[in-house]
Amino acid sequence: METELVENQLQVIVRESQLEITKAKYILGKFQDYFDAAGEWETKAKSLVVTSASQTKEMEIARTGRLVLRDKRIAIENTRKDLKEDSLREGKAIDGIANVLKALIVPIEEYLEKQEKFVEIQEETKREAKRLEIEARIAEEERIAAEKAAAEQERLRQENIRLAKEAEERERKMAAERKAQEELLAKERAKAEAEKKAIEEKARKEREKAELAAKIERDKATAEKKAQEAALVKERAKVEAERKAAEEKAQREREKARAKVEAERKEKERLEALLKAQVTCPFCHKKFIPNKEGK
Repeated sequence: METELVENQLQVIVRESQLEITKAKYILGKFQDYFDAAGEWETKAKSLVVTSASQTKEMEIARTGRLVLRDKRIAIENTRKDLKEDSLREGKAIDGIANVLKALIVPIEEYLEKQEKFVEIQEETKREAKRLEIEARIAEEERIAAEKAAAEQERLRQENIRLAKEAEERERKMAAERKAQEELLAKERAKAEAEKKAIEEKARKEREKAELAAKIERDKATAEKKAQEAALVKERAKVEAERKAAEEKAQREREKARAKVEAERKEKERLEALLKAQVTCPFCHKKFIPNKEGK
């Protein structure tokens, strides 16, 4: 049995660590429970072989064993840490024992996990197979697509060659046509340029003639304007003189009228004063103006 071999290894580790017998027994005692559990589940694990998804009971037993061994493995690590704190020499022995026990337990734990997760593993295997199948199909489709793309690329290359030759021929014909058109256009331009120069020369002469006539008209208009301005100045002076004479006459008439009105006002005031000064004779009842002596 593997547990017997492990037990011998534990004894060798303890012996070679040169620990005191009491200490060695104490350390072995600490790990004895884990050793017994490993031996127990080693036997049970070998009897568990899951080959079908219907073996739920076996898978549950595997799960129980895996969890027990996981707890034992964790407890071994904790015990190792606790015991190792005593001394470095004891720590080496403890590490050796713990490693041996873990080396015994971990494979059993892993085996039981495989039995426990048989369905998951099978499903993962199916998924992986399906994935590989899909990848293979995709790779095949990509290969076919690549071949089609290569064939299409070659077709396009040949088509481009044909189109390039056709374009080159069209360009050659177009170049010849452009050359002929350019020569014809050059002749037309030369003719148009000559006609343009003749028209411009004629227009220049007509413009000079029109400018001369316009200058004569401007000079005539300037002379007439000067004459009109002189006449206007003379007329304005005459009007201004007549206006001043009229204003002076009106001023004299206004002054004469004011003097007349003033004389009439004074005469009226004098007569009113005389009237106010009249007295009535008590005897003859006639009105008369007394003299300055009051008689």
